[in-house]
Amino acid sequence: MGLKITRVETLCLSRKHEPEREWFTTTMRIVKADCTIVIIHTDGGIIGIGEACSYGVPDQIRAQVTRLTPLLIGRDPLDLGTTLSPNGRAWSYDCAVSGIDCALWDIRGKAAGKRVSELLSDNPLERIELYASAGCSYDWRDRPEQLIEEAVRCMEQGFKTFKFRLGTHWAWDSINVDRMLGLIRELSSEVGGRMALALDGNQRLNEEDALAIGRGLDEIGGFAWFEEPFDMRNVAGYARLNSQLNVPVTGGEQYTTMEQFLPYLEQGAYAIVQQDAGICGITEGLRIAKLAYHHGVPTIPHNWHNGLMTLANAHMVAALPKPIMLELCMIQGPLQWGILKEQPVIHNGYLELPSAPGLGAEIAEGLLEQYPYMETDYYVTVDR
Repeated sequence: MGLKITRVETLCLSRKHEPEREWFTTTMRIVKADCTIVIIHTDGGIIGIGEACSYGVPDQIRAQVTRLTPLLIGRDPLDLGTTLSPNGRAWSYDCAVSGIDCALWDIRGKAAGKRVSELLSDNPLERIELYASAGCSYDWRDRPEQLIEEAVRCMEQGFKTFKFRLGTHWAWDSINVDRMLGLIRELSSEVGGRMALALDGNQRLNEEDALAIGRGLDEIGGFAWFEEPFDMRNVAGYARLNSQLNVPVTGGEQYTTMEQFLPYLEQGAYAIVQQDAGICGITEGLRIAKLAYHHGVPTIPHNWHNGLMTLANAHMVAALPKPIMLELCMIQGPLQWGILKEQPVIHNGYLELPSAPGLGAEIAEGLLEQYPYMETDYYVTVDR
């Protein structure tokens, strides 16, 4: 089948959170959800869609897609040479490239009558395990035990792993390592080994506190990993921490190229890599996974935001030689699946890959009217 790309467009979407849906991370209160979808049209009527990570800022991603469009018009989307590569220097550029890459894979799958995962692997999974990613809504000043209640709700939905964060800004309420570990012990006691736990430090700690928390996690037990505890650029520090803990130290969600991951892998700084197809693309994401496997390091992709990105990452995971699981954001709100005509089946903590070719989804009608883009920051800074 000969195809040519005729047009490329980008949808920028937003939905304001109701007050009860707003969530915290350190001093930021998240007030809206965003979504950025790249749409590639062809002369054969096949349309490919891909979601770019909106942390690259939707209107900036759209501008980058517009700049890159002349490189795509008239090209064959089935030709792997049409694929663009992230450069690791600008998030808006790399997220634009990732959205384009995912949309190209969607076209290739539709043209072949196969799922994307079936193009990437001879024996892909039919379903993949999801882990519940949340723990962003508890306030140290107002019922921090809300974290435990949230974890129990996720467990009751069938999730086998729950990832949480460090709560509101510690300095506001004189929180320290011992207080954090006390809450973690309560959480661990409540789930009682029925669900694994993971802690995301969001790069908020120093190396000394990260080691103290990591040793606490080792002592408590039942932790699947300890994610990005301090500044991601401190490769030597990550290598030291990873060598001193039993709990795997993970990271890499912001990185978009193999070159960026290489020093972490060579120095033993990551026990698990967490690249994201919405940030680096499916193509580079698989190359990073292959490089990591060479160093004995598995992949559990980062996956925030919305459902189309979840499907792209799911196909990538399904095609891995040693697939484990995929992150699912539990707090994105109605925009997450409202962008699609039909939500894929998620049952008992597993996502069933749609049977339709490509990524297996189509975008819903009237998205621009239902979710008009809000040209404001997705967060407001709070001080106490």
